[in-house]
Amino acid sequence: MQLELSNLVAALPGGVAQGLIWGIMAIGVYLTYKILDVADLTVDGTMATGGAVFVMMTISGFPIWAGMVAAFVVGMLAGLVTGIFHTAMGIPAILSGILTQLGLWSINLRILGMANRAISVDNYPLLVSLRYIPRTMVVTLIFILALIIVLYWFFGTERGSSIRATGANQAMARAQGINTNFNVVLGLMLSNGIVSLCSALYTQYQGFADVNAGRGAIVIGLAAVIIGEVLFGRLAARNFGVMLFAVVLGAVIYYLVIQVVLWLGLNANDMKLISAIVVAIFLAVPFWRDRMLARAQDSYFLRWAGRLLGKKKGDGDRA
Repeated sequence: MQLELSNLVAALPGGVAQGLIWGIMAIGVYLTYKILDVADLTVDGTMATGGAVFVMMTISGFPIWAGMVAAFVVGMLAGLVTGIFHTAMGIPAILSGILTQLGLWSINLRILGMANRAISVDNYPLLVSLRYIPRTMVVTLIFILALIIVLYWFFGTERGSSIRATGANQAMARAQGINTNFNVVLGLMLSNGIVSLCSALYTQYQGFADVNAGRGAIVIGLAAVIIGEVLFGRLAARNFGVMLFAVVLGAVIYYLVIQVVLWLGLNANDMKLISAIVVAIFLAVPFWRDRMLARAQDSYFLRWAGRLLGKKKGDGDRA
């Protein structure tokens, strides 16, 4: 038992590092799911596209930073396609994301030229790697802090505020003269650019790019958003930057939970099922919490009303 516990402790830093990387992706999901109020499934495609572009550019001799920038730009282009499907062609957002995601699978395969390609930290000056966990955590934290600062600044500008207004109430935003279609497209581009940037980092971390790397990514992203909101929502409700960091912490907690589940001996082939169950539980927590609060308030009101009526009745009897 002591040996098994030591194995869990040894695996936790890797879970934290992986959670931090996926936290960047979760920030992208948060922008569409919470800020824009759009269910965007494009991320399952862009989570592979960024890695594919990065690997091919790095192998071709481009510097690491150029591959990262290219991954971000290609992700934004994927978001642009989804936005055009939705705003210019009238296709519902969820179907637009599915269409782009399907198309990206073939595009990713074309970019890679095969199902997967390896990239080794021994041959290239990668920023992060599975073999260097402490450095990976430090570099990823720097990325996260820089990203949160930029997003905090952007969503405080006039354009950023108009995007938030679009997500809050499109009809009211249009009545104020805001071009909501442009804002939806811009939000989708920004979100998928961030997801694609995360893909480039994650590819460096695991040492290869795979055409199926993004399958199920939306589930992990939603899990991180929901966990962050459930556990830290009240603390972060008044500050947008703190909320973004709470989402990252949600991704870290998700991966720590997964590490514990694997340590308990459950089959690794059941990871998709386990992920779905974890997300379902955390999605249900706000609903259960609200119901319990409502019942507690109703119970308090009934007790208060009962005491008040009893007091009035006693006053009447004495009279």
